[in-house]
Amino acid sequence: MKKHAWNLVLFVAATLTVAAEATDRPNVLLIMADDCTFNDLTLYGGQNAKTPNLDKLASEGLVFNHAYLSEAMCQPCRSALYSGQYPIRNGAAYNHASSRIGTRSMPQHLRPLGYRVGLAGKVHVKPQASFPFKRVSGFDVNCVRNPTQPHNLDGIRRFMKGDGAKPFCLVVALVEPHVPWVMGDASQYPVTQLTLPPNIADTAVTRQEFAAYLAEITYMDGQVGEILQTLEETGHGNDTLVMFTSEQGAQFPGCKWTNWDTGVHTALVARWPGVVPAGKRTDAIVQYVDVLPTLLELAGGSFEEGQLDGTSFLAVLKGEAQTHRTFAYGVHNNIPEGPPYPIRTVTDGDFRYIRNLAPDELYIEKHMMGSGGLVAMERKYWFTWVLDAWKNERTYNLVKRYQSRPAEQFYHTKEDPFEMKNLADHPAYAGRMERLAGELDRWMASQGDPGAVIDTPDAFQAAKKGNAPFGPKPSLSPRAIKSTYAK
Repeated sequence: MKKHAWNLVLFVAATLTVAAEATDRPNVLLIMADDCTFNDLTLYGGQNAKTPNLDKLASEGLVFNHAYLSEAMCQPCRSALYSGQYPIRNGAAYNHASSRIGTRSMPQHLRPLGYRVGLAGKVHVKPQASFPFKRVSGFDVNCVRNPTQPHNLDGIRRFMKGDGAKPFCLVVALVEPHVPWVMGDASQYPVTQLTLPPNIADTAVTRQEFAAYLAEITYMDGQVGEILQTLEETGHGNDTLVMFTSEQGAQFPGCKWTNWDTGVHTALVARWPGVVPAGKRTDAIVQYVDVLPTLLELAGGSFEEGQLDGTSFLAVLKGEAQTHRTFAYGVHNNIPEGPPYPIRTVTDGDFRYIRNLAPDELYIEKHMMGSGGLVAMERKYWFTWVLDAWKNERTYNLVKRYQSRPAEQFYHTKEDPFEMKNLADHPAYAGRMERLAGELDRWMASQGDPGAVIDTPDAFQAAKKGNAPFGPKPSLSPRAIKSTYAK
């Protein structure tokens, strides 16, 4: 072979190798909303919110119909997302607690594989040693600031450009639509034209607050559009896996701080041109703990058995598989947001089983009910629910549903998406309910979850210091746990 022909072969081979490596090891851009109920978004059937940028992203990527958190509050769900471990395993099973000392997260897993790992916006995880993201400027870190600080794209632009030899993993954690609902233009949502979800009481004040919440969703959607435009401008639109998620449900009764579907079900959209199918949806069940294992597989890394609770759903992303998990699990510990009220749940995507571990107590959440300080004073809708309840049977039932809950709840979520009809005492569903209840028992045992005794002031104080007094036994691998508790 002549020299110039051989050189051409080498050049083509090198080009193909670089292209293959770029495809195998993409950049990662993870955009998070804050307290956004998934089915208030148009792409999940929402009837009000205007979200043109998210709709466009969905048309270009894969929409997950069944993505779930493991706890519907900020710190526990983010700790699980970044660490790949459920809240009870990593220790942050309460809001404003700390993950267990020694917990490892995205930076420790991805940096050794050559990734630059950064975070812009809201943090709300600790200790810093367990979550050593490179801080990227430009987005407000305070979710309760009034108003939210103006955002600046220069920081994420610099990070995306960065060192051309190293791929990046960047989390942009927005603070909308977390309360106070003050951003965006609420006038584009006339209160008389809103269609309220069936789990929300219809009072004049609630309509005003819901309009303000929708305006923040649209404001957030605008930020998503600007972030994606910045990605394109840096030349990384085609070599980046983009993921958007809505976090937990909004700060309305029955959403955030609950184990109902509108609390722990989250939006998840993934785009990676040429790899992730465009304009498709999947019924594969995934959880936040599965994100880190997926990124590790993309990056060519691995982890020891028992180190993470999640598993990679890369095959689903590539359109090579239509299923992932059989079940998704959730917990709720009410301290420090109110008196103890521990809850556990499991879903198979069609049905949801909820176990309330203190059914004789009233459920009280201080922010929702107006005793949470300045932020709570921005919202007065709960008082109008209580006042309306004495004359309006529907409102009465919603207040009762929220505050007085039976020991067990069972819902056909596929047919009853807002989970308004409890089927726990319906004999036709006894077998399905028993199956999910047994699976919840197995999962709680695997997590070292003793139940109600976790939701106590002493346990919370220990968890604040990174010394959560619960969790799985280190000596048991997931395989051993499965064989131990499956009987």
